[in-house]
Amino acid sequence: MKAWVLISGGHGPPELAWVVHRLGPAFAAEAVAHGLGCHELLRAHGPAPETTWSLVYELEDMSEGEVIAALLRGWEGTAQWIGRSPLRPEHRRRNWFVKVTRLPVEAEATTGLREADLEESAVRSGGSGGQNVNKRSTAVRLRHKPSGLEVVARDERSQAQNRRIARERLAALLLAGAAAQRGAAERARWDEHNAIERGNARQVFRGPEFARVRA
Repeated sequence: MKAWVLISGGHGPPELAWVVHRLGPAFAAEAVAHGLGCHELLRAHGPAPETTWSLVYELEDMSEGEVIAALLRGWEGTAQWIGRSPLRPEHRRRNWFVKVTRLPVEAEATTGLREADLEESAVRSGGSGGQNVNKRSTAVRLRHKPSGLEVVARDERSQAQNRRIARERLAALLLAGAAAQRGAAERARWDEHNAIERGNARQVFRGPEFARVRA
């Protein structure tokens, strides 16, 4: 079973991109520790070095999804970082919140793709496997013409399987973009009303070393 997870700072202050940049590896490391496959699908770079507005991870669970569910019980929702802004040291704010969201599953996502919007091409499958693998054009490059988003799938030996994977990944990127836009609107409301579930953060980190203080 696969699942997609979006970690996003929306379009809030730049400090949120600093938090996302550090929260992503912490999430990925815990996913791997749970025995899950974890693959970064999308990274939207932030406004400064070592900042990231959003990350999308693809999780793969060899069970029926129980391990993914167990992991996300501790992560999905709000994550908090407590510390002085590394980008604006004079800023008075000390509490920064980002969102961790599970995106819809592949079956739901791919139904929203229109074949007329897709441009597909075959490419050679590089990597391990010797010359026989490299000679076969089994990898698939898929471009979404309206958005310009592009993915390459070369995980499987079969072109048909790579076509399916490419569509799933492209759908994940489109969903992530839509979720990020919704998150930006939500964040604007949170900042305006000062109502960011301050007592309900699923994960809490502190200080410039980004040390976890609660999970």
